[in-house]
Amino acid sequence: MALKLVLKPHERMILGGTVVTNGNSKTELIIENEVPLLREKDIMSEADANSPTRRIYFVIQLMYVDNENLKTYHDRYWELIRDLVDAAPGLLGIVDQISELIVGNRYYQALKLAKSLIKYEQEVTGNV
Repeated sequence: MALKLVLKPHERMILGGTVVTNGNSKTELIIENEVPLLREKDIMSEADANSPTRRIYFVIQLMYVDNENLKTYHDRYWELIRDLVDAAPGLLGIVDQISELIVGNRYYQALKLAKSLIKYEQEVTGNV
C-alpha cells in the first residue's frame, strides 16, 4: 500500500537515509515501497540530543535511517538505556517496550514510543 505525503514549502524529511528539502511550493509525494522515512517534525539533530532521553531518541533515529552502522548504534543504545534505568528504575516498563521494538527491528515504532521518555524527562526536570 502506497503512502501519500504532502510536504509544506521548504519542509525537510529523511527518505531512505537521504535528507530531502522541498522547494517553494507544496508537494505531494507517493511512496510506493517501504523505506525509512522521517518528517521534519520527527527529526532530531545531534546538537538537540542534549539529555539522556534525547540521546536515546537520536540513536534510535540513526538505527532507523542508517542500516550500515546498526551494530554501533545498538551498542550505544544499550549503554544509554542501562544508564537511564540505573538513574530512573521506574522507567523500566517503557524501556522494555522500546527495547522489544528495537530487537524486532521496528525502529519507527520505537521512535514514537521514545517520545514519551522525552516528555517524561521534560516534566520531571521542568524543561517543558
